[in-house]
Amino acid sequence: MLINFPTETAVAGDLDSKSSVMSFRMSNASCGMGVAEQSTKTFMELKRKKIYRYVIFKIDDNKREVVVEKTGGPAESYDDFTAALPENDCRYAVYDFDFVTSENCQKSKIFFIAWSPAISRIRAKMLYATSKERFRRALDGVHYEIQATDPTEMELDVLRDRAN
Repeated sequence: MLINFPTETAVAGDLDSKSSVMSFRMSNASCGMGVAEQSTKTFMELKRKKIYRYVIFKIDDNKREVVVEKTGGPAESYDDFTAALPENDCRYAVYDFDFVTSENCQKSKIFFIAWSPAISRIRAKMLYATSKERFRRALDGVHYEIQATDPTEMELDVLRDRAN
């Protein structure tokens, strides 16, 4: 797809063939990545079967689809999950957060976390940002979404506050 953008501010009726025009090719990133079947299958196993505490996803090296990078078993802690996220690269993740309500009821909420550390490459941030919505829609059953650029933005207290 080819889209033309004028490079000068056009006065009403002044945009004609004499205006300089910049061409911008739409890349696969702007259209959103595909979602690997294994990614949705693994998410459903976390949601329905509770065999994972978390799943971390990445955009594959060919930048064509979102794939599973790592899973954490039900006994793994939130600290295990945050330690598994790269400190200098973007990722998507889902975390199955178990908690007890003020009425003493056991509950579980699934969080979608878009991890985009401030020190990651600009290109990676743009790729993950433009693909996030399509991937997020493929994960039916997510309760809350968090966009984090720093570990403090996704601390356990943040999840606890959102879930209650």
